[in-house]
Amino acid sequence: MVYVKRDESAKIVAVYDRPQADATEKLSINSTELVDYLTQSEKKEDSLSALSASDLSLIRVLEDLINTLIDKQVILFTDLPLAAREKLANREKVRDQLNSLEDLMSDDPGLL
Repeated sequence: MVYVKRDESAKIVAVYDRPQADATEKLSINSTELVDYLTQSEKKEDSLSALSASDLSLIRVLEDLINTLIDKQVILFTDLPLAAREKLANREKVRDQLNSLEDLMSDDPGLL
C-alpha cells in the first residue's frame, strides 16, 4: 500500500510509502490509477516510494520461491551465498517464533 496526495480534481499528485499530513488515502500498489500516474510522472521520489512499499511483499515472494526451489531440490541451501543463507535462516527463526507466540495465544482464548 502507498499513500497518495490528490489535487482539487482528485488526480494523484504525490505518492508516499508512509502517511503524510496531506496524504492519508491508501492505494494498492497494483492500482491501475497508481500505475498510470507513475508511468507518466517525472517525479523520481514517487516511483521510489511505490517501489519501497512493494518491497516487503516482494521479499516474502522471493523467500517462498527460494524455499520452493530448495524443497524441489532444484538448488541446495548450501548453493546460496553465506550472507543469503544467514538472512534466510534468521527470518525463518523470527517467523517460527511469531508462529509459536500466535499458537500460544490461540490455544486458550480465555487467557486474555
